[in-house]
Order: sequence, then C-alpha cells, then structure tokens
Amino acid sequence: MKPMSKKVGLLTDAYSRFASIAASLQSPLLLAIRLYWGWQFAQDGWGKLTHLDRVAQFFASLNLPAPGATALAVATIEFGGGLLLAFGIGSRLVSLVLFVNMTVAYLSVPDDRVNFSHILSNPGDFYGATPYTYWFAALLILILGPGLFAVDTLLRRRFAPGNQL
Repeated sequence: MKPMSKKVGLLTDAYSRFASIAASLQSPLLLAIRLYWGWQFAQDGWGKLTHLDRVAQFFASLNLPAPGATALAVATIEFGGGLLLAFGIGSRLVSLVLFVNMTVAYLSVPDDRVNFSHILSNPGDFYGATPYTYWFAALLILILGPGLFAVDTLLRRRFAPGNQL
C-alpha cells in the first residue's frame, strides 16, 4: 500500500469511528430534548391553564378569534402535548401540533411576526424570538423522531409484525 493511501485509510477509519460514536449519542440527545422541552411546554401550558382569564385578555389584545376558547385550546395543547412529548407518546403527531402552535405564536405577536419574517434576512432576530427554542425543539422531534428511549419505540417494538403477543 502506498504511504498516501495508508494515510487516507487511517483517516477514513478514524472518521468512521468518530461518526459511529456521534451517531450513538442521537437517542440520548433526543431524550434530553424531549424531557427538557416537553417539561417547558407543560409548565407553560399549566401556567396558561391556571391563568386563563389573563391569557384570554392577551389573546383578545392580539385580535385572535374566540380568545377564551383559544386560550383554553393553546393551554391544553401545551400542557398535554408537553407531557406526551416528554414521555415520547405520539411524538411525531404531538410535535407537529406543537410546531404549528409555536408557528401561530410567532405569527400572532406583532414583534415576533417581524422576527419570523427575518428568518433569512436577519436570522438573529428569528432565533432570538421567544417562540424559537420551542419551535425548533418540536421541529427536531417531528423530523428525527423520539429516539430509542420513548414509549413510542417500546410500543412499536412490542406490536411490530412478527412479534408474539
């Protein structure tokens, strides 16, 4: 083997080992995202549920339709969705609902709407807005799934075709 080929082979092997180690951290990372942001969603939802009158007044100030019903719906989505996300139950569907919820949050508050429109022109405004981290966490789980450490994964393995009940 030529010296250059040997070096390329060593680098390729080292990179493969590194990539394998990094890939093994995917499920723990997804678990951490789900636990942390699921808890944050649940806390925010609980705060809204326990102060529905204030949330409804805020939604009315934004000219959202049926502010009382909207406040209850958003609070329930955030509280229940946060708990489901944390446990990894219905993860992709729950993430989709939370992602849409946070997109509406971006678009409903005038300052955040401007920040949302800056996604490409001034990304600092976009990712500096309050809904961003919730929005991004929901997007990650929506696209990547819940990982191995989730009720979804346990159920899928338990009830997969070919498994004995």
